[in-house]
This record gives sequence, C-alpha cells and structure tokens, in this order.
Amino acid sequence: MIGVFPSHTSTTTEHPILLQAASEPPRPTDSSNQIHRHIQQPMTMESLKDSNLVAERDLKAQQSSSKTLQGKVAIVSGSSSGIGKAIATELSYRGASVVLNYPFSRLKDEGETVASNLPGQAIAVCADMGSTTGPAALVEAAIATYGRIDIVVNNAALAVNKPFEEQTLEDWDLLVNINARGTFLLTQAVLPHLTSPGGRIVNICSASSRAAPPMQTIYAGTKGMVDSFTRVWAKELPPKYGCTVNSVSPGPTRTEGFAAAGEDVMKILQPTIDAIPVAARMAESSEIAYAVAFLCEERARWINGLHMHANGGLFVD
Repeated sequence: MIGVFPSHTSTTTEHPILLQAASEPPRPTDSSNQIHRHIQQPMTMESLKDSNLVAERDLKAQQSSSKTLQGKVAIVSGSSSGIGKAIATELSYRGASVVLNYPFSRLKDEGETVASNLPGQAIAVCADMGSTTGPAALVEAAIATYGRIDIVVNNAALAVNKPFEEQTLEDWDLLVNINARGTFLLTQAVLPHLTSPGGRIVNICSASSRAAPPMQTIYAGTKGMVDSFTRVWAKELPPKYGCTVNSVSPGPTRTEGFAAAGEDVMKILQPTIDAIPVAARMAESSEIAYAVAFLCEERARWINGLHMHANGGLFVD
C-alpha cells in the first residue's frame, strides 16, 4: 500500500498510514498483526454501499470458486486480520489448507476464530515475524501439522509514518526486523520444505516502495528491500527449488484498521483516492487476495519475477 501520504494495516501497503507516536511502545498494541494501515475515504452512505456491493460480490465468487488449490498447504504470515486474513480466506476457498499467523499470545482468540471460520482446514500459530526465531517456528508448526508446504505468502509488516527528522533507530529496528528480516527468514526457513516443482513464494510489497511517499522513509525502504528480494529470488531460487517468486503491491486498502487513522489523515489521503483511475475508492482486501491466489495457481507456473500492482492504476510503471 502506499502509505500516507499521499496503512497490509494491516495494511500494508499501500498508502499505509499507521500513525505511531514516539511515546508509544515499539510494538503495535492493536488487535492484529496488521501491518499496513489503510485509510478509508469519507464514510458516506454511497461509498459504504459501493464497498458492501464489492465485498458481497467477491464473497459469492469465493464460495463458487473451483478448488484449484486442493491439496496445497499455504503459510500466510500476519494473517489474523486485514489483508492477510483475506488472503488466507481466498486460498482456503480454493481448497488449500492454511497456516495462519498471529504475533502475540494475546491475539490467540482472534487467530483461532479466523481459523475456525475458514471453509477448509486451518491452524493458527503464534509466531512473531519480527523475532529471529518466529519465522522458523511458523514453518515447524506447518510441517508438524501438514507435512508439506506448497505456498508461502510473506504478508506480515508494520508501517510508521513520521517526518524524516523524527524517525528513530527504534523505528528502524522495528520495521526492518518485521518487514524485511521477517520476510528473509521465513522464506529461508520454508525452502527446505517447499514442494518442488510447483512451489509458490508471494511477497506482499507496497506502492510505497516505488511511489516515494513523504513520511515513509523507513517503511518505503523496507518494502523496497522486499521488492528487491523478489527480483533476486526470482532469478536464483527457481533453478534450485522449482518454484516461482512474485510480489503483489497494494494501494490504499480498506481493512479493520483504517478508522484508527482519524478524519484528518483521511482528508490528506482523499485526493489520492480520488485520483485512482478505475474508481475513486479504496481497494477491498478481497481484491488483493484474488491477485495473490492467481499467482498461486498451477496455471500461473510461467509467471515469475512479477511485481503486480493491485491499486486500480494509482501507480503504474
């Protein structure tokens, strides 16, 4: 997502606008591992109606989806809410067994509720992607339960929006450890177990990595790292592991966390929303999830190294 400026929350990406005061603790205390906070356009009855129609249409499509991922096992990091939850839901409807992830024990009920509500098999695993041991623990849980891994979606991330002069080493360590190192370590831990041929690695990037949003020096930098990881891995890993490596880059996306940004931030973001060519609205998380699921399909076997913009044309390169 593009951060604010003008947050996968959960958001990610994509205009993530997670406002974190310097006095706040280094880790988020909200109810999810959402990481990019996306901001919502002014909540008018018309915009709410349009959003609900999109969500309802996507739900019907999910429920009638062909089981194109039947028998597959997918890890989705940062998936107890927001975009990650939507990705897990989409993959589950397509037949995959899903390994959900939440970062802290206090979110156990939330993670297990999401898992129990999915249409297929799923487990929820507590593992902090910002730690050095969390990524490997998530992989170990997946193997212990299902004995295989076919898909890994690196979604967990966090955004901090501050003027450059106010960003701190604490902010740096927090975002780099979760957004970049977490993606690095989870992928590294998955590789020995990734189905070959046919494995899928999908990284959730952000329009911020290429759109240069103000107040997002560290966040945009970490997403730029993930962008570069994708390109390097797409060259290096397929010959050795028979996989594909791609990324999906959301723009502003409606998630549970958008309201936390407040009206002032929404006003800042509104001109950006209005400039989206396809429609002057935020994306629904289900629309991002569809893009991810497409890349996980068997028929997407020849797509490798793609940076897929899922932002309605807000950013094009």
